Amino acid sequence: MDSCLQSSIKKSRPHYTSKEDILTEACDFQRSLQVLLYIRLGKGLQISGNIVAPNSKLAWKGYHINRWLTFTNVNGLMIIGSGTIDGRGSAWWPQPCLYKVPKGVTCKGPTALTFDKCNHLVLKGLRHINSQRNHIAISNCKDATISNLHISAPSTSPNTDGIDISDSSNIQISNSSIGTGDDCIAVSSGSANINITGITCGPGHGISIGALGVHGENDTVEEVHVRNCTFKGTMTGVRIKTWQGGVGYARKISFEKIRLIQADSPIIIDQYYCPSGTSAIKISDVSYSSIVGTSTTDKVINLSCDQNVGCSNIQLHNVYIESTVPGKKAYSYCFNAHGKYTHTRPVVNCLLP
Repeated sequence: MDSCLQSSIKKSRPHYTSKEDILTEACDFQRSLQVLLYIRLGKGLQISGNIVAPNSKLAWKGYHINRWLTFTNVNGLMIIGSGTIDGRGSAWWPQPCLYKVPKGVTCKGPTALTFDKCNHLVLKGLRHINSQRNHIAISNCKDATISNLHISAPSTSPNTDGIDISDSSNIQISNSSIGTGDDCIAVSSGSANINITGITCGPGHGISIGALGVHGENDTVEEVHVRNCTFKGTMTGVRIKTWQGGVGYARKISFEKIRLIQADSPIIIDQYYCPSGTSAIKISDVSYSSIVGTSTTDKVINLSCDQNVGCSNIQLHNVYIESTVPGKKAYSYCFNAHGKYTHTRPVVNCLLP
């Protein structure tokens, strides 16, 4: 939990009783954090008001800037309500460094809300807006249920992912609206059994697996299933992205019942996200089924697999995507991709056996 909030809640503990509802007004973070938290002991946290970050980066001096609100090692945590978490990220988007840094040094702004090692987490109903960087990060968690969220930031806001998942398993994300300047949802290394359903995504960069294999890392992702989602005006639709030079695998991934509305690059496997090295993540057992809609590009299916490792068992069934580009016919592209397609337009006869 954020140190400011934690300090405030600790001060209130002498007044707690075992069955009592507690109303805690958390401390004012540099006179800019305004929060009213209703804490129901034994059940979790209900946020009915607004949690607002400082409006100026100067207010962060003396604080860690990689995270804003953080919960660590809290099992059975439930956070629900109709409240809003407002990162006021516009001060960070042009330049995420807090201080002047040497040329060539890059900085990252704070993640608005982080859950680390929180098993059996429930997050439901909140609005998350204008994060400094990514809105929600789920790391090292098991058995989380996330639903009915509204996450939004301008399409021009950099690195403002909606939900990032890493080193986590048995995560359910459903019935939420996400529109940001980066991935609506990104599933990163160490993740397994991730189920994503009923998401409306856009603007943003779609729903992504990766990037994996960054700087030669050994990364693994498996059993990721995306169903019943709609993409509106996104830069990509459903994407798997890896760096060359990495090792590991991405396997047993499915995209089913997807609707596309003027989405760029609707279906893409990109194993050249950052070209370097000769090894690669092994991509296998990926299925695309019942995907329909329109694309603002004519290359609507792009399966660019690594030249040495390749992709195996790529399956497409009942995929129908048209280009909105006047006079342009939609087409597919493959490189070292192996699999089958049926009832798909455009045809994917570039797939290898």
